[in-house]
Amino acid sequence: MQLTPEQRDGLFDAFTREAFHLELRDYYGVPTEADPFTRWQRGEPDDLEWFRPWLARMQRVAEAGRTVRRLRVVTEPVTDYIRWEYTVATPPTLEAGEDIRWLPRHMVPADVVFPLDGRDWWLFDDQLLAVGRFDDDGRVLGSDLITTPAIVAECVALRDKLWSAGIPHHEFKLT
Repeated sequence: MQLTPEQRDGLFDAFTREAFHLELRDYYGVPTEADPFTRWQRGEPDDLEWFRPWLARMQRVAEAGRTVRRLRVVTEPVTDYIRWEYTVATPPTLEAGEDIRWLPRHMVPADVVFPLDGRDWWLFDDQLLAVGRFDDDGRVLGSDLITTPAIVAECVALRDKLWSAGIPHHEFKLT
């Protein structure tokens, strides 16, 4: 089943315990981020107005006692986009209640094979995957919904392995 980005975001209202996001891309072409990213590149301030709906959603989730974790696997030296995520988007996301870790690509354990053709995914309550679909420019096209137990189990195991290798945001330094 295919979901629009809005339908995927709706899953945050339905999960009961935990959502986990594995990010594997060094750039995302999210339309709402285009202008803020460009302004940041020019050294202009950001009021984060574009980000308020996500932050409000994460705050509601955290206040309800649910957990959201995110692991960003990044190439070093990092891209400007990752530098922008690190400096602009991550601090308010942490404040809203997400837990974010970073894992330099060269530190991924050698035996790791990324399932789902190396695509990003959200895992909800260890039962449901929303696997990202992107165009060649990194724009999010939507997600594929997967509930196949063997695939979900593979992603749960990978999450556990990579999360323990990840570096908490406050300890991670950009290169």
